[in-house]
Amino acid sequence: MDELKLVVASNLIRLRQAAGMTQAELGEKLNYSDKTVSKWERGESIPDAYVLTRLADIYGLTVNDLLRDDSDWKSPAEKEKAAAGERTFSSNVVTLVAIVGIWTMAVILFVVTWLVLDELLWLIFACAVPVSLVTLLVLNSVWNGGRYNMIIVMLLVAAAVTLVFLFLLRRNPWQLFLILIPAELLVFLCFHIRRRKG
Repeated sequence: MDELKLVVASNLIRLRQAAGMTQAELGEKLNYSDKTVSKWERGESIPDAYVLTRLADIYGLTVNDLLRDDSDWKSPAEKEKAAAGERTFSSNVVTLVAIVGIWTMAVILFVVTWLVLDELLWLIFACAVPVSLVTLLVLNSVWNGGRYNMIIVMLLVAAAVTLVFLFLLRRNPWQLFLILIPAELLVFLCFHIRRRKG
């Protein structure tokens, strides 16, 4: 029986992590606490038959798959990847490639305008900052579930105000930075608008 508990625990951990869920999120789907899910994953107990069928439905498997040693089977997503021969990639590297690409374009525009117009248009680099932040915001939302979106949006607001300031530099529009205080507070409050449970 202890061996079965360990097999089920191993399978539950692997499947939950592959699905990108926390113990609390899985517990919420099943109407159980994260402590109960933790007990299952530590091999202290096994979910009852009804919960096993719900788990199998969540992960697109059979109950037999959950009770079998995980070295004998692959999840549906793993089977699809193996069948299609897909290459895996790092979302962090893709994000860096996108941002470095934006800055490469900024350098190219800078050099071309410098050579053609004989002017140093350094504002191109200032424009690359908000474009990079928008790209980072989109990719962070896709791959990290928006975990750091509030910080990125706050940086984006600051970059936008700074960019306007730089374009109006000859007029010395320092008053623009007064906008940052309420704007950053607004962003912070918008990201904390959800009601708390309890």
